[in-house]
Amino acid sequence: MDTQLLLNIMWTFLGATLVYFMQAGFAMVEAGFTRAKNSGNIIMKNMMDFVLGSIFFFLIGFGVMFGNDFNGIIGTSGFLNPTTLADAEGMINVGAWDGYTGLPIGVFLIFHTVFCATAATIVSGAMAERTKFSAYLVYSAAISVFIYPVTGHWIWGGGWLSQLGFHDFAGSTAVHMVGGICAFIGAKILGPRIGKYNADGSANGIPGHNIPIGALGVFILWFGWFGFNCGSTVEATTTIGDIAMTTNLAAAASTLVALIVTWIKYGKPDVSMTLNGSLAGLVAITAGCDAVSNYSALAIGAIAGVVVVFAIDFIDKVVKVDDPVGAVGVHGCCGLLGTILTGVFSPDVSVVTQLIGVGSVLVYVTILAIIIFTLINKTIGLRVNKEEEVDGLDLHEHGAPAYANFNLHRDR
Repeated sequence: MDTQLLLNIMWTFLGATLVYFMQAGFAMVEAGFTRAKNSGNIIMKNMMDFVLGSIFFFLIGFGVMFGNDFNGIIGTSGFLNPTTLADAEGMINVGAWDGYTGLPIGVFLIFHTVFCATAATIVSGAMAERTKFSAYLVYSAAISVFIYPVTGHWIWGGGWLSQLGFHDFAGSTAVHMVGGICAFIGAKILGPRIGKYNADGSANGIPGHNIPIGALGVFILWFGWFGFNCGSTVEATTTIGDIAMTTNLAAAASTLVALIVTWIKYGKPDVSMTLNGSLAGLVAITAGCDAVSNYSALAIGAIAGVVVVFAIDFIDKVVKVDDPVGAVGVHGCCGLLGTILTGVFSPDVSVVTQLIGVGSVLVYVTILAIIIFTLINKTIGLRVNKEEEVDGLDLHEHGAPAYANFNLHRDR
């Protein structure tokens, strides 16, 4: 086997394992930022995002995303058996990356499987503490078939946006904005948690039960993001270090700026918002991590650090969509922002093309998410009843608390 190909295989597979580990990061962030009585439910949803995403992306989603192109819109082959998309030597060459020569189908498939699961799991936090587990399972399967692979084909599967020159290297739009839009629509249709809003419309804070666990999740996500962004080269190249630097600098700048903004805005540096600032910078740089300079990465991160604070507050207090972990602000808003800023800071990327890309994905995902969540709500129902929500989903949905032998008050 060619040495370069072997290195490409090893690097891409390592990236896939790092991105898989991000599922643990999401689980810790969501569990820590919500109440103890729902922790088991959070863990189950994050686990099933990956389980269902793996199965349905293998059976259908991969073919939709990377099958034979139909008018730049959708893939039309490889269903039920993605290995049929490989050549006689078991290699697949999608051609969406400049200079990309191909990988064994299994390596490429597992790499994109973990990306699909990431898009699905973003929604879990925004709909936390009041969603039926059965309804969430249906949604998780649906995004892996009808939403993520379609826009993924447009961007990475040789579809019309890739042909137009749209640049989203590792998924600010393809993964994060898609997940953020679905999170917003799902949380909006679902409605707020009991006690979130007063009669006059003012919002009440509902603190998470374990900020250290949430912080651990952010550290895991930051670590895994090196696989997310650097691994998206899908080959062992000399640009890996450059991508790692832009990724890290954007995250650092966003964290620092979010801390400063909250210090000024609230009088104290807010822990959870600063942690979300880290994620905001990571999300924002993901589109252009391969195309912008280190100083541009600092600028993108700094902008994201400002935007995420005001976006989360705006969604919570003005739009009145209850998002317990800030997923919409972090992934939806900063995914969109970072994709557009790639066009601003990279001389090789058109801002107009970036605007067309995020606009088209925004429209498609919004329409599909409304249809999917409405159908679920009208059939099996999205929301648990009042008693189940007050007591906690761990007891009613799963039959046991996450913290055995602890006396948990019902509002914790």
